[in-house]
Amino acid sequence: MKRRRWHVEGIGSCSPSDAWLDAAEATVSLGLRELVCRQNADARSFDKGAETLAKVGQIRMSGELFRQVVEAEGKRALAMAASEQLRPVWTFEDCRTMTPDGREVKRIYVGADAYMVSLVTEVEKQNRLRKVREKRQKRGKKARPLGRRKQGADQRWKEVKAVTFYNEDMKHRHTSLTKGDCDALGRLMRRDAENLEFHRAQERVGNVDGGPWIIRQFDKRLSTNAVGLDFYHLGQNLHKTKKLVFGETGQPGEKWVGKVLHGAKHEGYERLWEDLLDLRKTTRGNKRKEVDRMINHVSDRRQMIRYPEFIAKGWQIGSGPMESQCRILSDRVRGSGMRWDADNAEAVMALEAMEQSNQWPQYWKIAMLHNN
Repeated sequence: MKRRRWHVEGIGSCSPSDAWLDAAEATVSLGLRELVCRQNADARSFDKGAETLAKVGQIRMSGELFRQVVEAEGKRALAMAASEQLRPVWTFEDCRTMTPDGREVKRIYVGADAYMVSLVTEVEKQNRLRKVREKRQKRGKKARPLGRRKQGADQRWKEVKAVTFYNEDMKHRHTSLTKGDCDALGRLMRRDAENLEFHRAQERVGNVDGGPWIIRQFDKRLSTNAVGLDFYHLGQNLHKTKKLVFGETGQPGEKWVGKVLHGAKHEGYERLWEDLLDLRKTTRGNKRKEVDRMINHVSDRRQMIRYPEFIAKGWQIGSGPMESQCRILSDRVRGSGMRWDADNAEAVMALEAMEQSNQWPQYWKIAMLHNN
């Protein structure tokens, strides 16, 4: 760039463009921010992401700056969603499907679940700081003062909660997550339901693993036609009972589980209840206690064990889509030896949630318009 400069004796000169260029040079551009976030999704660490960026894009960036860019974008995405600048890219109108009797209906499924993320404890942070100081002393050169350290967690693990709305083939889905409590997820659930106009869909179906906190939030925040107990989770619980009553292996136990699941799937709750009562009559001691546990488990969820009705209406009876979203969201933060600050882990997962919700183009368009 060539510019003509004017200088007045005794006054000097003013070059506003110099300040602008200096600011631009010190800023990570919008395009590079997007590239960094895309690269992060497939990286196993921030250092590896920066290394790949240098090889592929000939852009050299430290792993620390790479981390700062990724976490800042994730926090910005969370803030934009909270202010409803970033909204779902579809509504109930896009969720058309055919019923078994040939009618077209608008059907939306919803699921919620929780998973664990490993945190950096205060003790680990103190150890890291000690090692950094030792390295700086050995280097023997004056260095910039260390920044203010964030307080470490008081526990090893943090539960993250997520909710997903989706259509029959999962082409339309919207996922939100939070490191907050059950009510925090409930508020996200209600916000997303309103933006998707969930209440206007003709068929509004929930599929969950039966967690009491999920059921409470569904009852409080959503207007569903029905909420079903995930068939796979029912099977897992029955297999647990089988192991304690019949032993780890053996044909009688496997035959019993198959019979009970077949009855529950095709005849419903009453048949499941009768099969468990029949088993109870043949058990004593700890085995009977386990059967009683299973009886209480299904009794508390009797309104959710409606598999024949769900199948007749063409509704799904599994929460697999929600389970898969939890695995995908947590993949980047669950690597070997990874430890996180809770807000940074939430920010990184928010970028993946945005990708899974097909909001990526919308997010970067808004960022460009706001020059943010």
